[in-house]
Amino acid sequence: MHKLFFLAIFCLFSIFSISQNSDNPLLTKDKEAQKKWVDSVYNSLSLNEKIGQLYMVQLFSNGDGPSKDDILKLIEDNKIGGIIYSKGGPVRQAQLNNQLQAASATPLLIGMDAEWGLSMRLDSTYSFPWNMTLGAVKNNELIEQTGRQLGEHCKRLGVHFNFAPVVDINTNPNNPIIGNRSFGEDRDNVTEKALAFMKGMQSAGVLANAKHFPGHGDTSSDSHKTLPTIDFSAKRIDSIELYPYKKLIKKGLSSVMVGHLNVPSLTGQEGLPSSISSIIIKDILKERLKFKGLIFTDALTMKGVSEYVSPSIDGNKINRLDTAGDVDLAAFLAGNDVMLMSENVAAGINKIAVAYQTGKITEKRLAHSVKKILMAKYKVGLNNYKPISTKNLVEDLNRIKDDVLYEKLMENAITIARDSIKQLPFRHLETKKIAYVKLGDDSGDVFYNELKKYTDVHIISDDNLDNLISKLQNYNTVIIGFHKSNDNPWKSYKFSDKELTWLYEIARNNNVVLNVFAKPYALMDLKTISNFESIIVSYQNSDIAQQKSAQLIFGAIPARGCLSVSAGPYFSVGDGVQTNSLDRLGYSTPERVGMSSMILKKVDSIANYAITNKMTPGIQLIVARHGKVIYNKNFGKHTYEGDEQVKFNDIYDVASLTKIVATLPLLMELEEQGVVSLDTKLSDIIPEYKNSNKKDVTLKRMLSHYAQLKPWIPFYYKTLDTLTKKPSLKYYRKEKTKGFTVKVMPDLYMRDDYKDSINGIIKDTDLLSRLRYRYSDLPYYILKQYIEKHYDKPLDELVQDHFYKSLGANYTTYNPSEKFSNKHIVPSENDDYYRFQTVQGYVHDMGAAMQGGVGGHAGIFSNANDIAKIMQLFLQKGFYGGKRYFKSETLDKFNTCYFCESDNRRGIGFDKPQLGDVGPTCGCVSMTSFGHSGFTGTYAWADPETEIVYVFMANRTYPTSMGKNMLLRENIRTNIQEVIYEAIIE
Repeated sequence: MHKLFFLAIFCLFSIFSISQNSDNPLLTKDKEAQKKWVDSVYNSLSLNEKIGQLYMVQLFSNGDGPSKDDILKLIEDNKIGGIIYSKGGPVRQAQLNNQLQAASATPLLIGMDAEWGLSMRLDSTYSFPWNMTLGAVKNNELIEQTGRQLGEHCKRLGVHFNFAPVVDINTNPNNPIIGNRSFGEDRDNVTEKALAFMKGMQSAGVLANAKHFPGHGDTSSDSHKTLPTIDFSAKRIDSIELYPYKKLIKKGLSSVMVGHLNVPSLTGQEGLPSSISSIIIKDILKERLKFKGLIFTDALTMKGVSEYVSPSIDGNKINRLDTAGDVDLAAFLAGNDVMLMSENVAAGINKIAVAYQTGKITEKRLAHSVKKILMAKYKVGLNNYKPISTKNLVEDLNRIKDDVLYEKLMENAITIARDSIKQLPFRHLETKKIAYVKLGDDSGDVFYNELKKYTDVHIISDDNLDNLISKLQNYNTVIIGFHKSNDNPWKSYKFSDKELTWLYEIARNNNVVLNVFAKPYALMDLKTISNFESIIVSYQNSDIAQQKSAQLIFGAIPARGCLSVSAGPYFSVGDGVQTNSLDRLGYSTPERVGMSSMILKKVDSIANYAITNKMTPGIQLIVARHGKVIYNKNFGKHTYEGDEQVKFNDIYDVASLTKIVATLPLLMELEEQGVVSLDTKLSDIIPEYKNSNKKDVTLKRMLSHYAQLKPWIPFYYKTLDTLTKKPSLKYYRKEKTKGFTVKVMPDLYMRDDYKDSINGIIKDTDLLSRLRYRYSDLPYYILKQYIEKHYDKPLDELVQDHFYKSLGANYTTYNPSEKFSNKHIVPSENDDYYRFQTVQGYVHDMGAAMQGGVGGHAGIFSNANDIAKIMQLFLQKGFYGGKRYFKSETLDKFNTCYFCESDNRRGIGFDKPQLGDVGPTCGCVSMTSFGHSGFTGTYAWADPETEIVYVFMANRTYPTSMGKNMLLRENIRTNIQEVIYEAIIE
């Protein structure tokens, strides 16, 4: 009967399978030397020692399970062939492995389940994304790189076999054990991913293992606990489940793991585990698929095989394979080479030895498997075994290049599954009021903090649904993050009934972006999606997944992913809305943009040196390259005496950076519109200047600081009492009263008409005696006067409406005390010469203070992140966030040195690199670079040639601005700039 059944299966596979003649994947290039070593070792072994080579036993380096002494005894008594390591730590495992290898006469073959990284089993090691996440990636070169880098980890730890990739095709969403471990449900995609992964890993010198043959993807039970049934026809199994194996075998697959599965259409017998079926292993895998690599059983301790009940002669299932060693013998007789995790090694060896001695197992059969094992040992270098070095082991297993790859993988995997109103990525930030609502049982803090880097986003929560809905009425966009545990791929991914109720209600009342940080099957819980405008699947809740999801929402990265599985009636495998980047700043690692993290550590040292030596109480630092922020750190405190540490969202008085981040962009707009030109004279735009000594001063000369204007005028000084040297009652009141409404400080209000007096003083002041480069604040007082009159609107409103709101520069503002708590505003000075109080939340510059905090030359407060956005806008020649603010030629026009021949380095508004040895930069930047510095210690610089943006925020004027500027004297900012350029490695 069995012979007839096999003939039928044989014929079927002859029709539906592609016959192939594969080479032995265990052969090395020096095959003669390999054969000599294999034969030599084999011939030196006794019968029991040869059989011992068939065994790979489990060991935990954390102390669970069998002890080291137990394994040493197995090595000594039974001469086992290998070890599969489970839970523990890398250093402990390496030390343990060195001891065991030293005790073994024949080097041990070491295996691990490291499907997504060594972290599947070990602490302190790296975790790459799960296979279902990788299945969403179109670029298979990234999958190959994943296999390679994971293989490098294995090799570094002395692991020769990684039991990966899983090639099960997960066509059953309820599969309890495969799920995230599968590349998905599409046969071809799974095969392509598995091939790439295998190729990468084996290129690193680690042997791959495809599992679980003949296919565990369409089961609803776990073979660890029972025997799952694959209830499909042989034709279906051949065309779907076996397809990846055929392709991988052709390309040099080293090994296969046979699962414990009930496949009656192939075995012809109900309840027979595939792992002990000779039809499945000998006839199909070895004969039909021509596989010549190593064949492993799945763990023989699993109930899918350990509780196998065989039929008796009379057909009643009464004889169990429960005698010690019976399963091992059955597995070997079926065609397996390696008995993985036997329940009783000694008994198994004895059973196989008896079968050998009684002729049931031939010498040829034994030699076939043992020599394959020895060939594998030679292939991985065990003929020249070297102990594992534990020096820098943990560091070697957690490399920067692994983070870089993880980022790329997540950027390519995250999938927009739905975007019915085409709102992704977000544009027109000035029109959005965004709320974030967290669902799920895991943290969404990283996601929320990343969202806040792009614009103002409020986290909204409440224990009562009605209250939550009421709170959300104030917002026009709601981002819902569904965050599920990222601890392992088997964690729950489903919405609770309560969460579904809340989800439907929020979606019914709001424009929603649902971001699912779990596998796509979570979407199966949705009974309707009609009210969900956008749905994103991020697959996992790792920090990088959360960061990249936020970046995708705001267009810092494009959307490239496609669903790796179908999820209910609304989402099919392969679905995915593709989007383009809007050229907003992203956030990444230095190596991602060709820079060295190691070298950039010198920046930390310089910044800490400045803090320690009291050159400034605190520092915010950002470096971006190629549109990605790759260094974003804070140092020190708000004040020397305080406890408030500098944070990302703290804002600084940027002083003269105001010139290029506020006034200059507004002027560039007007120039581009033809309202003014660089040759426009002051008398052309401000009638009061027609009879002034400055009537013929052009914008070009004035903004190049080449117009004989005085550097500055201490307007405040003449408003002080001549005796007390404090604000005079002639000009100030402590409270806001009629005629005294210009707020200088909370208890200091200036006379309204003095603002006009300032403009008059500038108009009438003498010019310098000779024409030369002389930096001056006065052009920006003049431009403020003109721009505000032209628009009939104050400067602070203009920059918000024209730039900051749409840029998402929500930390950038004049008069920050009106918007922010002082807890987030860094103080500038303890003023003892004008305001006689701590200047915090109000502009430090006296002239700007006398203009109500809104100066053309000073007054802007911001954080490093927002200033970086503005500098990136300039670097991208007027384009940012999907919006063109200026034409490219406009930036070129303003970023030009027109008077270089007169020893004046300045552009139009922008500072430029020094023409000689001394100047505002490290001397290592390109001549096309530009930027500015501020009196309070701030600095911003952009370089089009290296695509670097560098922002330095400080309050070096605290507690007093009257001392020496040590940041400048010790070249702190430019020394950091020099390190940044030193860190460029490609």
